[in-house]
Amino acid sequence: MIAELQAFLAEGQSSNTLLFFGIILLSYFLEDLAIVTAGTLAAQGSIMPSTALLAVFVGIATGDFLLYCLGRYGRKVRFLRYKALTNPSFKKLRSRFHHNAFLNLFIIRFIPGLRSVGFTLSGFFSIPLFVFFCAVVSATAIWTAAIFYVIYYLGSQVWLQTTQYQWVLIPIAIAVFFIVNRLINKSFTKGLS
Repeated sequence: MIAELQAFLAEGQSSNTLLFFGIILLSYFLEDLAIVTAGTLAAQGSIMPSTALLAVFVGIATGDFLLYCLGRYGRKVRFLRYKALTNPSFKKLRSRFHHNAFLNLFIIRFIPGLRSVGFTLSGFFSIPLFVFFCAVVSATAIWTAAIFYVIYYLGSQVWLQTTQYQWVLIPIAIAVFFIVNRLINKSFTKGLS
């Protein structure tokens, strides 16, 4: 099965296009898995590293933009707008969001669990699209490139390429990401209490 999959992936241009869009779709569901998969595929030579990195970046950035649009759309829902206007916590949160919008959005990218809520609220609170775009693109570029090149570097090592267990890198990397995300999340929530 794995040999057949590798043969299909090595077929040519159509498989590169398929991989490109597959990585984008995967990044909509699980960003870390998409980055690890793209780095592993690039290390295998199944896709060019620049193409794999671009696919991950496009997928993550467009997913973040869709969250922003969801928040903008939420402003049109009368019930949500009423709840936001009458809730004192929302007013305080809106003020904080607008105070240092670029820095807040930049930091949200690196804190597990805040991305969906933070980017949706930035649309709901009408953070200027240019500020949102600059913060998301810069943070995504740093985050994606750093993780991608670590995975790519590890996957390109000769000792790993000569073994038949090279695909084990994906679950190991995902487990490491999960553990690191949990540690960051616990330390962040500990600081808030």
